[in-house]
Amino acid sequence: MRVKITSDSTCDLSPELIDRFHIGILPMVITFGDTPHRDGVDITPEDIYRFVAESGTLPKTCAMNTAEYSDFFRRNTADGSALVHFCIGSGFSSTCQNARIAAEDTENVFVVDSENLSAGQGLLVLRAAEMAKEGMGAREIAEACQLLASKVEASFVLDDLTYLVKGGRCSGAAAFGANVLKLKPCIEVRHGIMTPAKKYRGRMCSVILEYVTDKLRARKDLDTRRIFITHTRCEPEWVEAAKQRVTELAPDFTEVLETTAGATVTTHCGPSTLGVLFIRK
Repeated sequence: MRVKITSDSTCDLSPELIDRFHIGILPMVITFGDTPHRDGVDITPEDIYRFVAESGTLPKTCAMNTAEYSDFFRRNTADGSALVHFCIGSGFSSTCQNARIAAEDTENVFVVDSENLSAGQGLLVLRAAEMAKEGMGAREIAEACQLLASKVEASFVLDDLTYLVKGGRCSGAAAFGANVLKLKPCIEVRHGIMTPAKKYRGRMCSVILEYVTDKLRARKDLDTRRIFITHTRCEPEWVEAAKQRVTELAPDFTEVLETTAGATVTTHCGPSTLGVLFIRK
């Protein structure tokens, strides 16, 4: 039986990777006022930045409901295929719960809680696609990837806290203090939720070098298939500096992939955010 791999759009895979690995994407919904938009279809991160600049408020992200998942699953299994679908972590949204309820009514659909977001989710999606190509069955892939989810190491460092303040995830006083002291906080995904970690200080380009060094220096536990550098509207020189530091510290990675976060993730973290994401052995 053919196995299809699909994912919520929150996996932040580039169009090239989606095409290369034959991934089906279910766009998440973002609303501007009462107007819904589909992530990556009729809304882009630039639209998010424009809306926030003009309105002073954040758009709202919406969990996909059970009916939407049911329709998506039926369409993707209509040809007799089995399906493995990856959701943004259940600690971030109720979408995974809704997807699992929908999967109960559709044969051969298996839902994986990525316990992550952005390219942390994307790493699991790509591994699943490789497993499917190797001939593994849908249930086997889903079980293997669910176990692998705890080995994904995802983190981000932020230059601008504006969106976190607007979203209620950071107080205005804390953001003001961070700006005065030129602090750049690192956020890590641990046990399926975002957790504040180290606070860096200085210019963002220098901070990125220090951050990447902290994440990769002297590591012996890296799955060297691939590493993602994922960002939101970062200066090209910042991204290039991150790539160079990755290759210096961990030259064994087969692929060093750059992706830009989609509209859903951008809504929560804002511009000038960069992360390195990989899987541990």
